[in-house]
Amino acid sequence: MFADAIGAEFRQFLEREHEGKPARVLRAVRGYRTHPANLWDAVTNRERLPRWFMPIEGELRLGGRYQLEGNAGGSITRCEPPEALDVTWEFMGGMSWVTVRLEPEGEGTRLTLEHIVQASDVDEHWKQYGPGAAGVGWELSLLGLGLHIASGGETVELEAVEGWTTSDEGKAFMRASAEAWARAHIAGGEEPATARGMAERTAAFYTGG
Repeated sequence: MFADAIGAEFRQFLEREHEGKPARVLRAVRGYRTHPANLWDAVTNRERLPRWFMPIEGELRLGGRYQLEGNAGGSITRCEPPEALDVTWEFMGGMSWVTVRLEPEGEGTRLTLEHIVQASDVDEHWKQYGPGAAGVGWELSLLGLGLHIASGGETVELEAVEGWTTSDEGKAFMRASAEAWARAHIAGGEEPATARGMAERTAAFYTGG
């Protein structure tokens, strides 16, 4: 099931303004072997989201609010099927922003996800973990989405996922993801030693040491 596991195929770290304040942006890109309408349905349909991501409640429409079970909630600020979705990402008193873009690519669809965090809101956490803290988590989600699409829309079993993430293979995936985000961070201007230290702490967090 997890053979040749793929999270993101391209990662980028950017610094730019968001709503008039300095922000840090993680960009993850992956292609899926399906048409845009099916991929859009997978990332927006309340019946399908729990099959690969997590249960969701709320009004899943432009201007509505959503709540992921045990995780973030927020508002849907842009919804243009099957191309563009923007939401606020509100969690533990903080707010960031997530955008998803879908574009046809050959016989499949390219998904581009950005997670935008205003720099002043994350400094202490950022100093410890850098972009990998969110980046590894999103890659695990992109992996789950890929398994869901490849299976024809079937549920990715939680027990199988939990077993894989504690296996040597799963831990290697998460370490590789953290290291890849360090390389993206360095390409975005961070000092190599600082970026690698952040990645090591991120990998330790996800793998338990």
